Amino acid sequence: METEREEVRVGSKFPLSFWEMAVASVVVLGFVMGLLGVYLTMPASDYSFLKLPRTLEDLQILRDHLDNYTSDYTAQVLVGYCVVYIFMQTFMIPGTVFMSLLAGSLFGVFKGVALVVFTATTGASSCYFLSKLIGRPLLFSLWPDKLSFFQAQVAQRRESLLNYMLFLRLTPTLPNTFINVASPIVNVPYHIFFLATVIGLIPAAYVTVRAGLALGELQSLGDLYNFRSVATLFLIGIVSVTPTLMGKCKS
Repeated sequence: METEREEVRVGSKFPLSFWEMAVASVVVLGFVMGLLGVYLTMPASDYSFLKLPRTLEDLQILRDHLDNYTSDYTAQVLVGYCVVYIFMQTFMIPGTVFMSLLAGSLFGVFKGVALVVFTATTGASSCYFLSKLIGRPLLFSLWPDKLSFFQAQVAQRRESLLNYMLFLRLTPTLPNTFINVASPIVNVPYHIFFLATVIGLIPAAYVTVRAGLALGELQSLGDLYNFRSVATLFLIGIVSVTPTLMGKCKS
């Protein structure tokens, strides 16, 4: 009996709940199986063009080569795309904006937005769980001031946390990478984090994916977010927090 009590106490101290561990395990297993499936089913060819794009020129070369495979090996390209995007999001590797542009160029607006929102949400979720396990020392050493600000804001907005998280996702107030890593540390519940991510990423994903349709016309990443695009995202973000502000005024 005493041994069972000790096991319960030890289990309760573990950073992840059973369901969080289950979701994290599914992500890891899907990542491994996806890579293996793509490797085993793609035809023999020269894949030296496959690398993470760092410039628009790299992205255009990658798009031109993948165009030859997408029609005949759609499933493999989709799985490979998802695995790479989720990996980049999980481990905070810069360049997901290029992957969003690639989605629009290869799959069009509707499928591209759905793909980007799915992979970005999955990658953000796995980053959330990973940070919950090992992220605290990293955050306190790299972004102590930013973490203190975020923690204070979350504490003040507990009753309307979903609206606040939506505002952060819709606007560039805080980087999405920081939000992914810091949310479990400042006790943002996963269901709030998940809903805000799914809904909040749609507008920015649409802007980026749509730009991917005219990839050859882009001169720089600055062309993606002109004043009109940024103003629109801010407007949507303000709308998301308006109910909270009105509630405070009435009280």
